[in-house]
Amino acid sequence: MDKKNLLIAGILVIALALAIRMFFLQIIDDKYKVNAANNALLYQTKYPARGEIYDRNNNTLVGNRTTYDIMVTPRDLQEFDTVDFCNTFHADIASVRRKLKNYRDNRRKIGYQSFTFIKQVSAKDYTLFAEKQYKFPGFYAIGRTARVYPYKAGASLYGYINEADSAYLANNPEYRRGDYVGITGIEKSYEDVLRGKKGYNIMVRDVHNRVRQSFMDGKYDIEAEPGKDLVASIDGELQAYGERLMQNKVGSIVAIEPQTGEILAIVSAPGLTIEDLDNIRKDYSRLATDPYKPMFNRAVMSAYPPGSVFKTVNALIAQQNGVIKPETRFSCTRGFYYGGGKMGCHGHPSPLDLKQSIMMSCNAYYAQTFRAMMKDPNHQPISNAFNHWKEQVNKFGIGVKLGSDFPSELAGTLPSTKTYDKIHGKGRWSAYNILSLAIGQGEVGATPLQIANLAAIIANRGYYIIPHLIKNAPDSARRQKYTEKHYVGIDEEHFGPVIEGMYLSVNAPAGTGGTSWRARVDGINVCGKTGTAQNPHGKDNSVFMCFAPMENPKIAVCVYLENAGAGGSWAAPVASLIVEKYLNREVKRKEFEEAIIQANLKQFVPVKKRR
Repeated sequence: MDKKNLLIAGILVIALALAIRMFFLQIIDDKYKVNAANNALLYQTKYPARGEIYDRNNNTLVGNRTTYDIMVTPRDLQEFDTVDFCNTFHADIASVRRKLKNYRDNRRKIGYQSFTFIKQVSAKDYTLFAEKQYKFPGFYAIGRTARVYPYKAGASLYGYINEADSAYLANNPEYRRGDYVGITGIEKSYEDVLRGKKGYNIMVRDVHNRVRQSFMDGKYDIEAEPGKDLVASIDGELQAYGERLMQNKVGSIVAIEPQTGEILAIVSAPGLTIEDLDNIRKDYSRLATDPYKPMFNRAVMSAYPPGSVFKTVNALIAQQNGVIKPETRFSCTRGFYYGGGKMGCHGHPSPLDLKQSIMMSCNAYYAQTFRAMMKDPNHQPISNAFNHWKEQVNKFGIGVKLGSDFPSELAGTLPSTKTYDKIHGKGRWSAYNILSLAIGQGEVGATPLQIANLAAIIANRGYYIIPHLIKNAPDSARRQKYTEKHYVGIDEEHFGPVIEGMYLSVNAPAGTGGTSWRARVDGINVCGKTGTAQNPHGKDNSVFMCFAPMENPKIAVCVYLENAGAGGSWAAPVASLIVEKYLNREVKRKEFEEAIIQANLKQFVPVKKRR
């Protein structure tokens, strides 16, 4: 074959291939018609059901109910009876007319766009609308889901969802106007898991832009994919019980399963209620200006002085550093005196060994222990001793973020040498200037989550797993993060005397000096430590941490009550009820329980009323 014929043959082959391809694209594979006809098609979004959240016992914490958003395409609007429309949806007629006027005034800018006209209409109102939708041209409904909360508790924990605003849309291009997104709590932390994937129906418009029918009988419609369900670590009953105990109080409760780091209950009071979540858009301004700050989660965002519960940290570090031994004894004459100064203490037998110092919560013991650490000859000058001590405290998860899956968790506070150089001058401060750190006062601040984690560390004899809210973390990175043990660098043998002291603090015979006796629970070996944290704004804060039972612990708890006085007076009893409820599933001390529930400690908390 000569070159001329070869060229002709090649051209014919290419032409035939193109013809076959064009036939396939235009006749056989009609998906390209969808793209070519986009200007004549209307894509109606189908929103997925959001994933549900279950508690550790597979009870529903956050479920769904069907609602509808009423949409409007302003270009399709025709004259209709606005009074009838407003009666259908219990809508304000003045508001409806304002929206309609805005559409008319901006019709060129709006074009063929559709907007949400009324959000979250009930199934009952939707049914009424569906019967007479023909009367309201330009309006149609899209199915949505709204949240329901069977336990009527845990609002601050679960968080709320809201329509994505312009700032969120700018930073998250996969979302569109009208999409809902988790704003706080679990809803925010696990938005990627709970949200699901949107689908759509494709509808055909006629030459007058009226929606006529489904495109190709729905062949190219895409179903929405529901979000994935989550199993939380929370015990629904315990969460509801904790919120009941905290009524008329300001503070928080955190309960953790020590061996797994799973959060069993986390209460911030006063906090959001389920009713607040249902009306968050309408009530946001009121909630944001409430002087008790119900939208502020104290359990993970308040850096409180830990008070005497912090003595356990110093006891463990001092033993590890060889500064004290279990048998080390210090005297206390109602306090520790130094250079004209005094750190006061309550009356108790003296001298004391380590376990007795925990049992009776002796300030003088820890003043002398802390001074010894700051004068440790192996770490001098004092700046070196302080930095060594700070590194060890950080390993307990204090002064650093724990890394929980609660989105608003804060690190608390722990001073540095720069702090004291600034206050006192470089090289001009001593152990006596920072002695308040010995008893959890001064510049140290810990969140209740961190204090509960401290109780878990002691229960585990030296390690913790990052506290977390979800049991079945949906990806391997999350699963690994919430199963890894974090050791605090303290030999297991040093926990024995501290735990024994905590046990005696709760269970020692009456009159022997145990500060935590109000945390006793018959049949359960509770180990606890009180804290009475000084507060510049009124009465002292009441603090208590504990774990139980003493061997093979199942629960670790922190209770922090603002302006409630001594740790043994209120925080310890609340914690004991949490322990009893969780381990026994019921509380037998009914009169005691009712007295705690009815106590109004909120009255002692000074707040500034906003005008």
